Amino acid sequence: MSNPPDSARPGVPLWVAALGARCPRCGKGKLFDGYLRIAPACSKCGLQFAGNDTGDGPAFFIMLPLCIITAVLALLLETKVEPPLWVHILIWPAFIALVVGFSLRPVKALMVALQYRYRDVEHR
Repeated sequence: MSNPPDSARPGVPLWVAALGARCPRCGKGKLFDGYLRIAPACSKCGLQFAGNDTGDGPAFFIMLPLCIITAVLALLLETKVEPPLWVHILIWPAFIALVVGFSLRPVKALMVALQYRYRDVEHR
């Protein structure tokens, strides 16, 4: 059964699914089986997650703005404080790792929720 492209499936608000890493349909079951591995199905409502493939999308949507923000911050630090090079070497890789580590899971959950809502994939 196919849905028209402009219709959305009912489900929890996107921010609930993303920030809570919960099932996009019921909002109760866990979306992940591990840190970034998608569970096979929702433990509460039985929604199958097999058709949802986010690929490299979450990493792209995080890294693109993060690279711009990091470059601007590094330039500001350099022009205002003029620290030695080793300060940049310590600060920016740690900054990037922390931002990616904390944001990758919610962005991936958001993409799965968007696919559930708007993509024509068979769900049970």
